[in-house]
Amino acid sequence: MIYLDNAATSLKKPQMVIDAVVHAMQHMGNAGRGSSDSAMQASRIIFQTRQKINDLINGENARQIIFTHNATDSLNTVIKGLFSPNDHIITTVMEHNSVLRPLYELQEQGTELSIIPINSKGIIDPLSIKKHIKHNTKAMIVTHASNVTGNINPIKKIAKVLHDHKLLCIVDASQTMGAIPIDVQNLGLDILCFTGHKSLLGPQGTGGIYVKPSVQIRPLKSGGTGVDTFSHHQPTDYPTALEAGTLNSHGIAGLSAALDYLNNIGIQAIRDQERQLLDYFVSKLSDIEDIQLYGSFEPKQDRCGIVSINLGKIDSAIIVEELIERQNIITRGGGHCAPLMHKALGTDQQGVVRFSLSHYTEYEELDTVIDCLKEIMKDMQ
Repeated sequence: MIYLDNAATSLKKPQMVIDAVVHAMQHMGNAGRGSSDSAMQASRIIFQTRQKINDLINGENARQIIFTHNATDSLNTVIKGLFSPNDHIITTVMEHNSVLRPLYELQEQGTELSIIPINSKGIIDPLSIKKHIKHNTKAMIVTHASNVTGNINPIKKIAKVLHDHKLLCIVDASQTMGAIPIDVQNLGLDILCFTGHKSLLGPQGTGGIYVKPSVQIRPLKSGGTGVDTFSHHQPTDYPTALEAGTLNSHGIAGLSAALDYLNNIGIQAIRDQERQLLDYFVSKLSDIEDIQLYGSFEPKQDRCGIVSINLGKIDSAIIVEELIERQNIITRGGGHCAPLMHKALGTDQQGVVRFSLSHYTEYEELDTVIDCLKEIMKDMQ
């Protein structure tokens, strides 16, 4: 199998991640619920993983790292815990439905919403934000990188515009956390939402939120936290304020091992390797007759390891099935939970075939993909 669907989830997990999850399931109890050795093991691994994530993104304090089940859980917690009916929110056509659908729910309740288009490079122009700012604007939610094109937004410049107007900058790092170096203080981020099962190489069911110390989010859920048992209300201090119920400590143990693996290689080294693979792949794709590539591929354009294509007018789902049947090449076709981006690209009917690479993708695998696409194109003309 040639696996090129890492934007959906990373399949090839490091062995140390698998071992950590198995060990946790055999030995770890419920963190914060008692003083037994098994409960304390869970508490320690959660604390250590929180610290590792904080160090990875250069956060101010590990207590500002909140664990969730995935990026969708993170984004729903933030969106529904920050905004009120009279607020105005800015977002973009690049967003995933994990951003759009919660925002549409709030819009139905009276929250105002502005959606910024992409520019000719397939990203958001920071200067275009200004004309959308109103007296009641509270924040902007923007993806770090498009899950359709892989193009990376100029987040630091976007944050600067927002902070000049005293607005919050909320970033969805689903496609970049673990593959692109992220420094929340340098970038000027107020909130960062991420998932553990993609480029972080952790188990599914893990994710999190970084919250700047000065930002307060209303809890989406309330319940047991292991502290303040007799209070009628959810604790207000992070991280327990947003971590009601038993955490996925087994998954977090796997995420902790994944962070060790990534730190041993280095995020910048991973980024460099993926970019080399990406450039090689794109150069070969460009030789295929009647191929359409989506997004900007200019040398100076930042992007993650995603390439989306179409072959002529062939439905993307057909190409995906042909890739599987001919060479067991795993990709994803159709829509990608980013409906406004597909409309902006003109692919809302045809969809796109998305190839999402990883640092462990091999050049020989990409050669096989190129040969297979050429065969498909020849057979279907």
